[in-house]
Amino acid sequence: MSMPHRLIGSGDHRVLVLHDWFGTSSGWGPVLDCLDGDAFTYALLDYRGYGDRKTVGGAYTLAEIADDALALADELGWESFSLIGHSMGGKAAQQVLAQAPGRVRKLVGLAPVPAGVYPLDRDGEALFYGAAQDRDKRRAILDLVTGRRAPRVWLDLMVDRSLEWSTREAFGGYVKDWVTADLTERITGNPVPVKVIVGAHDLALTAEVMRATWLSHYPNAELEEIPNSGHYPMHETPLALAAGVERFLRA
Repeated sequence: MSMPHRLIGSGDHRVLVLHDWFGTSSGWGPVLDCLDGDAFTYALLDYRGYGDRKTVGGAYTLAEIADDALALADELGWESFSLIGHSMGGKAAQQVLAQAPGRVRKLVGLAPVPAGVYPLDRDGEALFYGAAQDRDKRRAILDLVTGRRAPRVWLDLMVDRSLEWSTREAFGGYVKDWVTADLTERITGNPVPVKVIVGAHDLALTAEVMRATWLSHYPNAELEEIPNSGHYPMHETPLALAAGVERFLRA
């Protein structure tokens, strides 16, 4: 049975795209209109419990996301591909790399969760683990990672979509795994070309965090900080994001 997915473009460079904790394959905003479909083919996957696969149950782990991503690549006949992962999807993309390192051409992390355990204090645990059942906690997280600059209407829309497009079981399951999973030993030293992109106004996954994690793990990693963005450059600065990603993929 075919796995639901979205395809953009028909170019020779193939790219698997993994969404964030709040998003889906359809939640990438205006950046999708800025991609070069002549040079690239992008395949966007929904996780189990999300989007077009909302009714599909599972364990809701990074390993499961990676298994499904690799299964989609096999279905598409993609022996090799690049990876783009946003936030939680950035850690899931590293899980794909850990499971199939010989298949990954390049790796792009967008405001990506690092490979190691994500440290949370007591208040952080209450906020992140409580967000599955609490709308206000979801909104507080989105407000934090966009630097408390985003319009109220956009924050409410993002929360509403996350509640509509994902199950609470999946939302709660994935956060437990991406917070506690440690992939560091499996990916450190991998020579794959890596680009990390962060927004200057992201108050959680900052450039400093990336230098201490992603750039220390991957010997061929580079960092770009987008000045006018927070955690969601696909919504906040789509032109700059598309240009930065595709410039790296073309090199």
